[in-house]
Amino acid sequence: MPALPTWADEDTPVFVISVAAQIAGMHAQTLRSYDRIGLVSPGRASGGGRRYSVRDIAVLREVQRLSQEDGVNLAGIKRIIELEREVGALTDRLAEVTEELARWRAAAEQAPSRGDRLPARRTQSVVVWQPGPRHRHE
Repeated sequence: MPALPTWADEDTPVFVISVAAQIAGMHAQTLRSYDRIGLVSPGRASGGGRRYSVRDIAVLREVQRLSQEDGVNLAGIKRIIELEREVGALTDRLAEVTEELARWRAAAEQAPSRGDRLPARRTQSVVVWQPGPRHRHE
């Protein structure tokens, strides 16, 4: 894999389609096809040309592996990729919630003892009650 510029990370779209195809071991037309069906979504240069990131190339290699070694069709591969992305997003969210819970627990330990309650957030809410239609019971 060619070295990335110092300003780029694994999500920075830097590789033109011919280079990405060579690195992934595929034909450029295959990459175009995978873009059309949504298996990979490369960035675009100002002129409209596709630019692939290191992460895109890793996805392309995984598509190739699933197809050739495991015999998974493209629809199945697309679903696998979607589910992997969803798991990643849920894992990130779980980490955020875990950190927030740790902050709440630390705050509870430092707060004056008020039983087993966590510190409550003070809010001002207004609830407007409106009677519903009256039903006569006969």
